[in-house]
Amino acid sequence: MAMIILCADDYALTEGVSRAIGELAAARRLSATSVIVTSSHWPASAQRLLVHRGRLSIGLHLDLTLGPPLGRMPRLAPRGRFVGLKALIPMACLRLLDGQELTAEISRQLDAFEAGLGFPPDHIDGHQHVHALPQVRQALIDVVAQRYTQRPPLIRDPADDYERIKERGEPLAKALLVHALARGFGDGVRARGLLTNIGFSGFSSFRLSVPYADELEKAFALTRPPHIVMCHPGHVDADLRARDPVVERRRMEYDVLMRDPDLPQRIWRPSRPADGAALDWSALKETAAA
Repeated sequence: MAMIILCADDYALTEGVSRAIGELAAARRLSATSVIVTSSHWPASAQRLLVHRGRLSIGLHLDLTLGPPLGRMPRLAPRGRFVGLKALIPMACLRLLDGQELTAEISRQLDAFEAGLGFPPDHIDGHQHVHALPQVRQALIDVVAQRYTQRPPLIRDPADDYERIKERGEPLAKALLVHALARGFGDGVRARGLLTNIGFSGFSSFRLSVPYADELEKAFALTRPPHIVMCHPGHVDADLRARDPVVERRRMEYDVLMRDPDLPQRIWRPSRPADGAALDWSALKETAAA
């Protein structure tokens, strides 16, 4: 069986999102979740994840576009709030960001993650895939390589093979844009001796008229181990409506993930004590490729 890592993004975005992810994790319908530590919900919701840690990879969802940073960032958050993705992408591509500013914020978010859980992250990715952007990627790889010399976290590569993207039939424009922005990212990760996934899918139109079950089936097609599929389940509440444009669709994803009878058998899950060490991805990768 292919090693498919089903990862629910945005834990701690709102209470409803965290609750939905916790319920799916308890039902063994997720492989992983990624945490937004810049959210005001993170400190209170952190400890609730520990009960799932034995069967769940828990990682940092690096945030550089949503709300306030954890420290002063004159270039990227001049008014105390991130400027947003539409401004961040050209700034990164034109190399207008401050490397030291990025390094400091990445370190602060890793500190907040570890303070909340008492453990280092098993994996690292980014909200809206910001971790793979130029300049951001260099800062992230440097911090991870220096900080985690033993059992480093898996770093998500949001790119995939063009032919697989096209044949899989995902929302093509979105998948190809991320693929282009992340070009060379996986090679850069591996060049520093760090580990990453081989394939990636789960792009969604987020349109209510498109059945999520159909999108999920496409995401599971043409996978290569270890392959990451992202998803965005959640329970809808007023906080979600105020903070995020994806609302009712999160409930649709939750319903499909909870009801799919074959899902627990189709996805990989870790097996360790809840207070065990960070995941050893090198061993898992060798097992998946065997």
